[in-house]
Amino acid sequence: MSVKRIYVEKKAPYAVEAKQLLWEIRHILQIKTVTGLRLLNRYDVEGVDDALYQKCQPVVFSEPQVDVTYTELPQGAKAVFAVEYLPGQYDQRAASCEECIQLVGQCARPTVRSARVYLLDGDFTADELARVKKHVINPVEAREADLSEKTTLQQQYDTPDHVETLTGFTAMNADEVDAFVKKYGLAMDDDDLAFCRDYFASEHRDPTLTEIRMIDTYWSDHCRHTTFLTTLDAVDVRKAAVEKAFQRYLAARKTVYGDRERPMNLMDIATIGGKYLKKIGQTPNIDVSEEINACSIKIDVDVDGVKEPWLLMFKNETHNHPTEIEPFGGAATCIGGAIRDPLSGRTYVYQAMRVTGAADPLVPVSQTMPGKLPQRKLVTTAAAGYSSYGNQIGLATGLVDEMYHPGYAAKRLEIGAVVRAGDVAGEVAGQPMRCTIDGVLRGILADGTPVFRGMKAGDVDPRCKPEYCTTASDKALAVGGGVLEAVLHLNHQHPKTGK
Repeated sequence: MSVKRIYVEKKAPYAVEAKQLLWEIRHILQIKTVTGLRLLNRYDVEGVDDALYQKCQPVVFSEPQVDVTYTELPQGAKAVFAVEYLPGQYDQRAASCEECIQLVGQCARPTVRSARVYLLDGDFTADELARVKKHVINPVEAREADLSEKTTLQQQYDTPDHVETLTGFTAMNADEVDAFVKKYGLAMDDDDLAFCRDYFASEHRDPTLTEIRMIDTYWSDHCRHTTFLTTLDAVDVRKAAVEKAFQRYLAARKTVYGDRERPMNLMDIATIGGKYLKKIGQTPNIDVSEEINACSIKIDVDVDGVKEPWLLMFKNETHNHPTEIEPFGGAATCIGGAIRDPLSGRTYVYQAMRVTGAADPLVPVSQTMPGKLPQRKLVTTAAAGYSSYGNQIGLATGLVDEMYHPGYAAKRLEIGAVVRAGDVAGEVAGQPMRCTIDGVLRGILADGTPVFRGMKAGDVDPRCKPEYCTTASDKALAVGGGVLEAVLHLNHQHPKTGK
């Protein structure tokens, strides 16, 4: 099966995205010479026959009410270029098409690649066109795509026949370590790499470049929170207000830990307040469990006049740097991280909150800090990413607080938070048993029954009708009927005649 290509464009009354981008080009980039812009979605499809492809055109790739489709790229524009995701980047549009084609055809999953095609009109220069491309292409996630037809969508990757060994790595001095970190752009600092050097020296071998890259990835701050957990051996405070707060922290540590040895780090500074309040008995309703990625508070909820024990939970996620370099995906996974944590499997998420920090988004694009995305693009694209994730699962964001300050020009602030509530069915050794689905509690083990981790201790009926708890379910009746029929068959008795 050959690669099939289709172009999809919004009809003029619905071409909102194209109109918005044209406005940005003319007023934000100040390129008045661009007078027209068309935006098309391009889909390349491999692994479907002609009949299925034709069937999918009006139901998967387009909506006939608002879209126009083309088999060939429209001609006549002064400049045409396409943008596609970098290899390895997740293409949600293409993945959704693959899933939908599979559902429509009840077939094996095909391969789809998508791209955005831009058609520009006007009397603009090559330099102005380059500025437009820079505005729409974020090199962290995308690249300019080839406009030619494809013969296959299968991507070929070079497989190295050998991995480079870093000869002389274990003998590097301090200056060479510093140069190595800069040469390879490592997330590790000099001390981290020196630690690796000493480790491999103890192994009596030099590492491969792959080993160093792997260590660098898993040792990065995002994976290990090394900054938060770095031990603070000495603290130099230069402002009176900060010194006062630091002394309060030291006093709280004394109350919480007593004479126990505990490392001082940023994570401890951030969490000492909650530990202190619990220590002095001010937060008796905080739930303590192995789940440490959220705050859980025990509350009583009035459910149709009956008090039920619930857990009210709060979870936040910070995606400052990811949103800085890839605003849509960074902000989307910011709220996504709070939702999809293990916490979400046992509670109902009902409200979200977003807090952001950015520099002035009205500053001309020409004044953008070198090597960074314009603040306007950060602000608008991050907002689109955050809302996209929430809209797809039906989560309302009740509060959005955007702060603008020049201090955020170097690093954006992106915080997503959710509020959740979960019903508590019972307790085991003081630890709550949380319901993982909505429904009516149909049964639970009696008090004093020995249990073990992972053991089923109760049953929830998702049909939410209390009367079903006192009757045999359809499943139970079916199973019972099958067993009875088998017994009677073995006894050579007909279930109706008894013969």
